[in-house]
Amino acid sequence: MPRVRVYVTLKPALLDSAGRTVTSSLQHLGFDEVSDVRIGKLIHLDVEKVEESRIKEMCQKLLANPVIEDFSYEVVG
Repeated sequence: MPRVRVYVTLKPALLDSAGRTVTSSLQHLGFDEVSDVRIGKLIHLDVEKVEESRIKEMCQKLLANPVIEDFSYEVVG
């Protein structure tokens, strides 16, 4: 059965407050090489068959909020 990985992230123009918190925490722990962190979601879908139009529709209607989030996906199996 094919597996699809969907990656959902905030649009680049939006402030990622969770990412800023993690960036600050990492720097306070001595990881000075980290300059920015963006937090997102990874969603695994097991599908009967891969139909790109259906995957995009799932993302646009439920898995991502197209107003504030971007998404991408890849078929991995």
